[in-house]
Amino acid sequence: MNIPFLDGWLKKQGEGRTRGERGDPGEGETERAAGIAELLSECELLRVRAEGLGLALDDSPASLAALDQLPPRWRDDPEELPWVGNDAGLYLGTVIVRTVPGARWHIWPGGHPVVRLASGREIGVVEAGLDWAVSGAPQLAQVYAEAAEG
Repeated sequence: MNIPFLDGWLKKQGEGRTRGERGDPGEGETERAAGIAELLSECELLRVRAEGLGLALDDSPASLAALDQLPPRWRDDPEELPWVGNDAGLYLGTVIVRTVPGARWHIWPGGHPVVRLASGREIGVVEAGLDWAVSGAPQLAQVYAEAAEG
């Protein structure tokens, strides 16, 4: 996934300031990470579609299992399918970041988001979400369980 505006936003956050000018190495990084996490957690299309099917997404691992059980009506619309898949991947990443200790978002140059675990392993959550939306596999709860194991 390419998020050009996110790449631009990230550049502006550090623009013209060196590490020393920012104070402590971690100063501002927590706010920046929180801003990125908030942006990536919106997943509006997925949340609307899930709610329409009676499922309120609460950013919990149980909600991933519930998503896996929904009838895949989005597959009937080839234009909506990739957007739902993208949102599913971002939602999966959101749940991992919020519930797996040490997990955090990492944005590759060009705006490609992945989740980096404390072990250093990276999970291509967007790709997993797209695969799930298209074929139902791997299940979102399965990807989460593997991430939770480390």
